[in-house]
Amino acid sequence: MKAARPGSPAPRAWVVFSGAAALWWLRPLRPGFRHCLVALDDGRHWVVIDPMAPRTDVAVLERAETPDLPDRFRGLGLTVVPAAVDRDATRPAAWAPFTCVEAVKRVLGLHAPFVLTPWQLHRHLTRHRHALPAPGATP
Repeated sequence: MKAARPGSPAPRAWVVFSGAAALWWLRPLRPGFRHCLVALDDGRHWVVIDPMAPRTDVAVLERAETPDLPDRFRGLGLTVVPAAVDRDATRPAAWAPFTCVEAVKRVLGLHAPFVLTPWQLHRHLTRHRHALPAPGATP
């Protein structure tokens, strides 16, 4: 995926929420919303960014081979929300611990300092206009 140039359309994004809780300290979080990741679609590729405790996995998939990636995530029982990518943000994001939520917010350009958990991120994206329907997105 090429770096976005000023004025170029932002990639379409989907935030994926999971209930998986491999780490004990995630178990108190809301079931179904214990982890999140983001998938970006630049029209030719999917870039999936999965921030985890020991590492961040980044996968680049050919769009032609997986055109229905959000539906595949839904088929796995995951919650998928389309989200806008703000490439015009100029002020730095507030300091925050590195979590899956913070990593996804940084990819989206979302400055929401009180959004700390996957459930809060889901609520923010679905209640505010940041979760804009992306072209070709299936609700």
